[in-house]
Amino acid sequence: MPRASLNPYLMFDGNAKEAMEFYHDVLGGDLKVQTFGEVPDMPPPAGYEDRVMHAQLDADGVVIMASDPPPGNTVQFGDNVNLSLVGTDSERLTRVFQDLSEGGKVTMPLARQFWGDTFGAFTDRFGVHWMVNISTD
Repeated sequence: MPRASLNPYLMFDGNAKEAMEFYHDVLGGDLKVQTFGEVPDMPPPAGYEDRVMHAQLDADGVVIMASDPPPGNTVQFGDNVNLSLVGTDSERLTRVFQDLSEGGKVTMPLARQFWGDTFGAFTDRFGVHWMVNISTD
């Protein structure tokens, strides 16, 4: 049966790795971190090699994801949390993306990404930031 989960996605201002390592120290579990410098076929601008493109902590049912802002973007604290909806039901999650983004602003249309999943992002009409990731497995 397809499933979906809602996971917090935290944006940090250059210290995502430090924060995620702290959460890992406190919560345990499995931490995976990918820096901008490790992204295939996308050389980062100077100074972004060691910044976090994506990190995920899985600890006994607690999932926290995080990153530093991509080049050209900044973090405005108080606006640094995104709700990340992740699942395998493409039809359902595509509909959710379309319905929740109506009246809001799509910042990244749903599209297949280099990591193999379909991903999109938007701010809903209430100012809540969402990311939707549809995986094939």
